Amino acid sequence: MPTSWFLVGFGLMGAGDLYGVYYLNYIMNQTTNQTTNIAAVDVHGHYGDYGNAQEGSPLRNFSTGDAAEVVRRARSANIEWTIVSPLTALMPRGRADAFAGNLEAAQTVSQTPGLLQYVVLDPRDQRTFQQADEMLKLPRCVGIKIHPEEHCYPITDYGWRIFEFAAARRAIVLTHTSERNSLAADFVAPADAFPEVRIILAHIGCGWDGDLTHQVRAIQQCRHANMFADTSSASSITPRLIEWAVHEIGADRVLFGTDTPLYFTAMQRIRIDQADLPEVAKHQILRHNAIKLFDLARLTSGK
Repeated sequence: MPTSWFLVGFGLMGAGDLYGVYYLNYIMNQTTNQTTNIAAVDVHGHYGDYGNAQEGSPLRNFSTGDAAEVVRRARSANIEWTIVSPLTALMPRGRADAFAGNLEAAQTVSQTPGLLQYVVLDPRDQRTFQQADEMLKLPRCVGIKIHPEEHCYPITDYGWRIFEFAAARRAIVLTHTSERNSLAADFVAPADAFPEVRIILAHIGCGWDGDLTHQVRAIQQCRHANMFADTSSASSITPRLIEWAVHEIGADRVLFGTDTPLYFTAMQRIRIDQADLPEVAKHQILRHNAIKLFDLARLTSGK
């Protein structure tokens, strides 16, 4: 082949490769933009000091984030609302003061656009029941948060009392699952007994025994449609896990959560944006389900 023809051929091949790269990027951007334009609702967030790690340690530094930082990360991922509980109400494990944490959270959330509040209920502390009764009347307090692991009690010992309290107020309850004190299956009986309570099982894929299916299986066992699960687990990055959950229980039972600031917000968001799911399912997970469940239409931009 003459040198000139070789150069022309090489140039065409290079241009073809370059075109392929740009075309692939174009296609990916067009696909992604369909969901990244959705103003999401994060149903599982926190803010504050990560008190379970040694003071001054890298883990404590990395996992700590104040309310402003949580909102900044949310905004960068196009999250309109983040529903938070303060880490100080949960940590250090077994020694947190939920009552004091709730008081501080009510003030912080009321002053921070983009945040809504869970009132933390510690059934070992009677004061938090009265406090929750009062705070649930506040416009920015939209539900109850419980954490049997951090507060060190078996849900089998306190679940019925918590559900009875929540049912009387028709409250939404977000709970950590599925470690030994908080097995997802142990929430089925009280959820069946109190259908007025909407219960969110946190952390799809979380399991003390390595089983990724606890939350989904519990929802399948529940007699009523009052049990949901959120995506705020590190396990959510497992390929096909979120897709499998949607296949098993339906997109209408899955809610978007990040566990911010413990996990990187944008990573949790892109997991749903890039999930192998229909666009309508992604919209349900990222926004629609939370708007409906928490009755947020009065607060949202309508995106």
